[in-house]
Parts: sequence; C-alpha cells; structure tokens
Amino acid sequence: MKSLASASWKAPLKFRMPTAENLIPIRLDIEVDGQRYKDAFTWNPYDPDSEVVMFAKRTVKDLKLSPGFLPQIVQSIQLATFRSYEGQDMYVGDKIVPIKLDLRVNHTIIRDQFLWDLNNFDSDPEEFARTLCKDLGIEDPEVGPAISLAIREQLYEIAIQNVTSARENRLNKKGRRAAEHFPISKASGAALDLMKLFSFRSSVVRKRKEWDNYKPILDLLSNEDVDALEAKEERSGL
Repeated sequence: MKSLASASWKAPLKFRMPTAENLIPIRLDIEVDGQRYKDAFTWNPYDPDSEVVMFAKRTVKDLKLSPGFLPQIVQSIQLATFRSYEGQDMYVGDKIVPIKLDLRVNHTIIRDQFLWDLNNFDSDPEEFARTLCKDLGIEDPEVGPAISLAIREQLYEIAIQNVTSARENRLNKKGRRAAEHFPISKASGAALDLMKLFSFRSSVVRKRKEWDNYKPILDLLSNEDVDALEAKEERSGL
C-alpha cells in the first residue's frame, strides 16, 4: 500500500484527511420555527461555495422546510474551518490511533473500537464500513454511512491536532521553551499521548486481556425500545 509519510516519519506533510478521498464530515442539527432538520454527510472541500448554496436550496425544497433554514444550512457547512488549515504542516509519524464507535442508527446499536493507520493514505472509511456491516450481517443501509462518518470525524480531529503539534515543534526549533512559554493544548496533548502509546516501537500483537475490548457489540432494538429512546432524547434536547 502507498504511504505518503513512510519515507521519513519525522517529515511534515501538508494538512489533509489521512484517507484516499479528502472528504470532510459535516453534521447539521438546525431548528427554525418549531421545525428541526438533522443530517450528516461528507463534503468535498474543494467544491465551490456555490455548491453549498445549491445544496441548501434543494434541501429546503425537497423537505419542505421553511425559508429560514436556507441561510442556517449554508452557515453550518463550515468549509472555511477546513480551508484555514490548508497548506499548513502536520506531523503524522508512524502513528496508529484508536477509533471508537458508539452509534444508534434506527433500530441498530453498534459499539466497536479498532486501530487506524494514519500513514495509510489509501484508507477508505466507506469501504471499511461496508465490510464491517457485511461481516456483522447489518442490513439497514443507513448504518454504513453513519459508521464511515464517525470514523472521518475522529480522523479530522486528529489531523487538526497534528497541525497543532507541528506548530509547537517549529516553536521549539526556534529555541523557545514550550513548557514555560507555550503550554501544550488539550488537543495537541492528546496527539502526543497517542504518539507515545502507538509509536513504531509498539507491538501489533494485541494482549489477551484486550481482546474483548476490540470486539464489536451489536444490538437490535424493538420498536418499543426505539420509541422510548427517541422520547428520552427529545426530552433531553438531543
């Protein structure tokens, strides 16, 4: 498999998603005049902003939403955040990170955790999700996209953390003492902890006591269970 960072694990890369397709996760939860619109999907950040407007117009029309949703949808698709990191260095290294799933999609609850190679820029969360659903016998077609989106959300956060780590490395190289003048942020601290835990010195053989932690858990809910959960979520404002 191709690995863009394999030549030198200390060499910085330019910011991008550590996947084959540079798609970013978008999650919307908008309420206007008593109507609520929730959706989650991936977006190509290199599409022009006019595509966002067209998407918002089609969504409002197809779902018969009030006109007030149009500017809210456009504003909520935060492409500017992704683009603000473009061209910046990020350090990946030989880093394997844990990805965790804890999802309910319609009648299906799935919990799982597994390791993901940030250096594999051929990785495909969508294909991984399809394979996982096939292996577990999940028939609901909405589960796979929810799994791949959850993976992309976590990879997106890690990529941003790696930009922070690269910035702090540059400051250190200039002779500044980061511990005294630039306290490590929570995000970059998590990235550094992951590097220590899943460095190239780590064994790929999982310890027996960890086997149950890396076994997917699948539950199928009854209609009554779903109604009760949705009522609870509505009361909690979720």
